[in-house]
Amino acid sequence: MNAPDPNISANRAPIRQLDDAAANRIAAGEVVERPASAVKELVENAIDANATRIEVAYADGGKTLLRVTDDGFGIPEDQLHLALSRHATSKIDGSDLLNIHTFGFRGEALPSLGAVGRLTITSRAEGSDGAATISVNGGALDALKPAALSRGTVVELRDLFHATPARLKFLRTDRSESGAIIDVIKRLAMAEPLIGFTLRDVTGGGEGRVVFQVAPQTGDLFDALHARLAKILGADFAANALRIDAEREGLAITGFASLPTYSRGSAAAQYMFVNGRPVRDKVFFGAIRGAYSDFLHRDRHPALALFLECDPTLVDVNVHPAKSEVRFRDPGIARGLIVTALRHALADAGHRASTTVADATLGAFRPETAPAGAIYQMDRQSQPRYSAAPQAGFAETQPSYSARVEVVETPVVADQPLGAARAQVHENYVIAQTPDGIVIVDQHAAHERLVYERLKRQMAENGVAAQALLIPEIVELAADDHGRVLSAGDELAGFGLVIEDFGGTAVCVRETPALLGEVNAAALVNDIADELADLNQTQSVKDKLEAILSRVACHGSIRSGRVMRAEEMNALLREMEATPHSGQCNHGRPTYVELKLHDIEKLFGRR
Repeated sequence: MNAPDPNISANRAPIRQLDDAAANRIAAGEVVERPASAVKELVENAIDANATRIEVAYADGGKTLLRVTDDGFGIPEDQLHLALSRHATSKIDGSDLLNIHTFGFRGEALPSLGAVGRLTITSRAEGSDGAATISVNGGALDALKPAALSRGTVVELRDLFHATPARLKFLRTDRSESGAIIDVIKRLAMAEPLIGFTLRDVTGGGEGRVVFQVAPQTGDLFDALHARLAKILGADFAANALRIDAEREGLAITGFASLPTYSRGSAAAQYMFVNGRPVRDKVFFGAIRGAYSDFLHRDRHPALALFLECDPTLVDVNVHPAKSEVRFRDPGIARGLIVTALRHALADAGHRASTTVADATLGAFRPETAPAGAIYQMDRQSQPRYSAAPQAGFAETQPSYSARVEVVETPVVADQPLGAARAQVHENYVIAQTPDGIVIVDQHAAHERLVYERLKRQMAENGVAAQALLIPEIVELAADDHGRVLSAGDELAGFGLVIEDFGGTAVCVRETPALLGEVNAAALVNDIADELADLNQTQSVKDKLEAILSRVACHGSIRSGRVMRAEEMNALLREMEATPHSGQCNHGRPTYVELKLHDIEKLFGRR
């Protein structure tokens, strides 16, 4: 006879079926982490009900009150009980859990919320003679009652987590919870520009104060989205955003992404949606980083809002209980589409730089203080007349002046976007005159980008030179990584990295890219393996090569402090106009700023 296992208690409780109330409280723990989670579920239900206006009210950070009012098609009176039943929904028939065309399930969210708070639903279905209301408190359902409501649905949740007080201890301050609610509403408002949203803080009672409000946008979808993003992300973002519109193999991506010169210190301003659902997905983040790797330093991030649409069967939205993560059937296609769409948009931007650069420049010119009511104006007849074509004379140092510029008059302004060179100041900045303003160019930053793009073209046309290792290096990999690396062998060879199978889980590195010089082959191959596992595509070798090209371009470009001739300055301007991405250097800094004449006139009180 076997001895009893000391790790198993003799008083072990028997397995039992939990009642519905306990099951709903467990489900709420997965779906509803905080008040903002409840707001997301309830607003998504309103969106699914074809609402055109949605109002959300909250008190005390959502802890004591959440109320969502919509003008959607409502819930029939005889189905209100079902709406509060577990796994009851009008959104799927249960035959295919991947073929989901709507947001959260009423049957998933509502009974869960009713299990941990005091929930009341009042609704009037389209075509109905009246409204009805039903309440549930800690899982206990009340009787159905008649109510007064003209249309749509009102869901009110009071005292969230009162039935599970231990959860209350994990909630943050009212201010923090309010901030999370605002973030949820803004994300949903981005995804639904044709719907109006109002968010009120009713702490203390009454009408409260409007925290956020946007009216339904009109026009085509792109115009509506652009206008909505301008209201949420700001007019500066809208003015410096590039339109994104591409599709591939059943996936389509739309939205707006910022110019590299309009960047942020974190990825907080990156908003991503799949089939209208806000998500945080590593495929997106990796693709965005890869698309901008050529234009931004690693610690700078673009601002953007991207919307990927696809057949629901191509993406699993049930990876996370709150559906904040997704899994693509083929993440490589999704990543490739995002990278290609962003890079095409950046290429189409040409030499365009952020308008905020000019705004900052104008701000730097404005005096910090000026006499009250002072107006600075010069009699127009006393103004000297300056022409606008290239000149031969440049900066000339004088004892009593920091710099003097001689201008040679010619009759016309060059009809080019970046104008005609007029002068060089401080041996680093080229001043050009355009038909309606002036351009100031950082000669080193501009030429660095031009040389870099030239080197990349040469690499694309002639391939990447490889250097054979005197002693091939053997690198041991995990079994899965071994297969992934070998399957990417042809692509890696195109970048000058030649890898062969060495038996078992090892690979043999025979050649490495010549531009990289002496390289740690094991570290490089392991980096590639990690990236293949994470994104199903490798950028490591390409990124390293382009980083080398960037450094070469920096050393091979016109240095600060070099005096340039007129023809050199104009040649620089013309090449900038013809070269994609020339509006920013290799690190995302602007290569030029443009000041319009009317802005300059404002500085001098002429407007």
